[in-house]
Amino acid sequence: MTRVRDYVSLVKFSHSIFALPFALQGAWLASGGLPAPRVLFWIVVCAVAARTAAMAFNRFVDRDFDAANPRTRGREIPAGVLTPRAVATLVVLASAAFVGAAFALNPLAGKLSLPVLAVLLGYSYVKRWSFLAHGALGLALALAPLGAWIAVRGDLAGDLRPVLALAAAVWTWVAGFDLIYSCQDAEFDGARGLHSVPARFGLRAALRASALLHVITVMALALVAVLAGLGWIYWLAVAGAAVLLVWEHGLVAPDDLSRVDVAFFTLNGWVGVALFLGLVLDLGLLHGGA
Repeated sequence: MTRVRDYVSLVKFSHSIFALPFALQGAWLASGGLPAPRVLFWIVVCAVAARTAAMAFNRFVDRDFDAANPRTRGREIPAGVLTPRAVATLVVLASAAFVGAAFALNPLAGKLSLPVLAVLLGYSYVKRWSFLAHGALGLALALAPLGAWIAVRGDLAGDLRPVLALAAAVWTWVAGFDLIYSCQDAEFDGARGLHSVPARFGLRAALRASALLHVITVMALALVAVLAGLGWIYWLAVAGAAVLLVWEHGLVAPDDLSRVDVAFFTLNGWVGVALFLGLVLDLGLLHGGA
């Protein structure tokens, strides 16, 4: 049981709440309501397996950097709790589960799972050569609602504008909060030749860029509401997400990063949950009204 907890801690399993609510929103938009139970099951498997593979791979390839960084040297590999070989095995198993679940959904989802997996794993290397790594992480999570749409539809038919707007919202949201999180390692990254916006341009510029990205996030979410013809419940969820993002930015400053964990983990988790619940309730109301 301790071993299982070690693996759960390694991949921060509870943080699946970042991607899963948006994958589910993509599924709800594609079906116009509750998807078929079988499809919903495999979408959840895909989302959890994909994130597990990506997170474990990141820990595997970054193990030497984690060991050298005082903030991360307590992670499972540098601390000796899990071996690199064990983590690499987890990456292989989670990747296989993701691809298998995608093929269980439909042929197109299966075919696209391999390039998607390449994006998810490839993100871990971007910070070695570009400060745009934050955008690469955003792209990786933005694929979740698009993948869920294909999982439900089996093709790219229909009006893709709402789910594309949702993907844009996820992209800018994730890139924005990753900018905040990476401020903690600006000095270390610069010294080790790793690339990030805080390391290259400074903390103040990074936090301003994060705020701008989150303004775009709210605009994209509003566009989702308009394009999908959603009602007041979803608009209320968007307003709630906007308030949470404003609160998030109020918790951090260039000279005070002590509350980054609250901003990064707690508030961002609530953003995804609020939007998902808003969409489910709104579509349920529309369906009920029909």
